[in-house]
Amino acid sequence: MTKEPVDLDAILVELGQFGRYQIRTYCFILLPIMFSAIYNSQYIFAAAEVNYRCQVPECEASPPQFATNGWGGWAFPDGGGRCERLRPVADSCQQASFHPTETKRCQAWIYQHNNSIVSEFGLACQEWKRTLVGTIHSAGLFLALPLTAYISDTFGRRVAFILTAVAPAVVGLARSFSQSYATYMTLEFFDATVGAGVYSSGFILALEMVGLNRRVIGGNIISCTFAVGQAVVALIAWAIPEWRTLTRVLYAPSFIFVLYYFLIEESVRWLLSKGKKKEAARIIFKVASFNNKKLSPETIKKLTDEDPKTEDSKSKVAEDDGKSPSVVMQVIRSKVMISRLCICSFWWITVTFIYYGLSINSVSLAGNSYVNYILTSLVEIPGYCASALTLNRFGRKSSIMTAFFICGISLVSLPFIPQHLQWLQTTLNLLGKLCISMAFSSIYIYTSELYPTTLRHSLVAVCSVCGRIGQVVAPQTPLLMAYMESLPYLIFGVMAAASGLLMLLTPETLDVRLPDTVQQAETLDTAPRTAHTTTDIIVD
Repeated sequence: MTKEPVDLDAILVELGQFGRYQIRTYCFILLPIMFSAIYNSQYIFAAAEVNYRCQVPECEASPPQFATNGWGGWAFPDGGGRCERLRPVADSCQQASFHPTETKRCQAWIYQHNNSIVSEFGLACQEWKRTLVGTIHSAGLFLALPLTAYISDTFGRRVAFILTAVAPAVVGLARSFSQSYATYMTLEFFDATVGAGVYSSGFILALEMVGLNRRVIGGNIISCTFAVGQAVVALIAWAIPEWRTLTRVLYAPSFIFVLYYFLIEESVRWLLSKGKKKEAARIIFKVASFNNKKLSPETIKKLTDEDPKTEDSKSKVAEDDGKSPSVVMQVIRSKVMISRLCICSFWWITVTFIYYGLSINSVSLAGNSYVNYILTSLVEIPGYCASALTLNRFGRKSSIMTAFFICGISLVSLPFIPQHLQWLQTTLNLLGKLCISMAFSSIYIYTSELYPTTLRHSLVAVCSVCGRIGQVVAPQTPLLMAYMESLPYLIFGVMAAASGLLMLLTPETLDVRLPDTVQQAETLDTAPRTAHTTTDIIVD
């Protein structure tokens, strides 16, 4: 006879859904989460734009200075002398020594400072190489997500978390000694590949030990910590602008996360899924002692009884495996599900594109670039809070549509604000970031509620992978400013408005039971309403 499986959610009610043990574990996990935000955005400052001008041998002082002391007026064309200078006709620095209209391509440049890789690796007049850094970093995520997922599912959440928390220290410090652009870019890619998974692995490890009714607040705490980490990197970059020193200061502390092997336990839920009941029971009893809770005799009996290995579980797995292809085919053949998958993928591309695009372009706004980035990061926190407050009160569709439309209106309006109204420009930019952060947080929940249980995780993962396209493209948006300074914000606004309109084509899921089959998912519009439900979301 098969033993009744261990119900961890019921046990967590006895242990305390967010007790002292969970708080202690959260405090340990939140620090690497904050560092993941730092590593995810450090390139914005390491590859920051630098003012530069053409070197004019006929006029340069010794040593050369960025300021021209007046001679730039006749040595450079009206464009400013960044990539071209007026052709010299004599070997002197007099106004008559330069042709009034003919120009020549610059051969060397003088940089305002050496804090960025732009000056370090001579990237003047190659803006695409500077913006490519962010794209290469984002491209590393395509390897990071499946790699981290494999390690997490095979060797455990704790192993994946510690590896992805420590590995960036090695790659990041190596990158700080790069002597060429190619080496820097290669290590930037591997930095994201080995380290980007710390957020998802930490998110899962933290939430799998938190009770069902505390997972929403637990997820919001993690999201807010990530926002704080982005603000921290700007503060440190403000104090230490030189990119090599900055990189070493940011990455060196990660070696301390090796100690987490002795400080945090493996996920009980993962242990139970792997049949390691004895180890899971040890941790549960430890949590009970730490939280000053007593387990019921029935729970103790379930944890201490040895489960005989039966053929029932194997046959069930075989039966499930046999059904999986048919469910996939049902989705493929369903016009409703395919349409929904395309719409959700566009939402994800939009939120990642705008979210990261606003962060990257915030340093180009008028005013102090560090302050702009800090404000753009911290404004995410009220966005996450707004998501938690509105989804259950006003519904999924109206909340997310409102966020998309307000974001779109604020960003489309931004280019039409006069330059002397810097405070209004900053306000609209922050409002756009707040709303897209709210939409980003909400879209995790809403997307998962649109798909059947049998393929929910897989289909949400497809949307998440599609969303990375937006993250890869976002670092290239500064290039658009060369054609039209306001073009990135106009594109952001149009995409947000389009995503909001697409919400009209999907059903409201508030108070609707999660669909278990494709047929139930197709008929969500007519599904009966129930009491508020809490969706358990695991972030990819």
